[in-house]
Amino acid sequence: MSESIRKSFGIPRFKLPAFVCAVGKRLPQWPHAVLLTTGLNAVLKMKLLPEDSLALLEGRSFLVDVLDTGGRACFTYRDGLFRPLFSLPDVPDLTFGANLSAFLQLALRQEDPDTLFFNRDLSIEGDTELGLVVKNMLDAVEWPKLPALPVFHRQAVDH
Repeated sequence: MSESIRKSFGIPRFKLPAFVCAVGKRLPQWPHAVLLTTGLNAVLKMKLLPEDSLALLEGRSFLVDVLDTGGRACFTYRDGLFRPLFSLPDVPDLTFGANLSAFLQLALRQEDPDTLFFNRDLSIEGDTELGLVVKNMLDAVEWPKLPALPVFHRQAVDH
């Protein structure tokens, strides 16, 4: 995606209203972990993650906390797959916390983890070395380029 298109269709920085978080915290959290691990495993199948770094994730627990939605996803990497954890460990090995907009900006590569972290839009807690491994993995992902969509021109019809 070109830089000009990325900026014109970029995700703005936003924070959802507090009631969204209040409701979100009361909902079951396991669907978030299932959805996130399904996406991560799809990325694995596409071979977009550096395989040498994956071994460093083995058996470690991760928590993604979407602060303004009240949603949390806890998961691990074991035996070559990301797997949801249906209960939170007392202390996850690595926790990422941010509002939904920051996670969307990160996923779309609109912002990099360093910028979000230094702007205090992303918190990372836990094992520092593991945090650097994950950050470097995120930086190394090269999303495949999508083919350009054909442009359809509407032809004027004389009546």
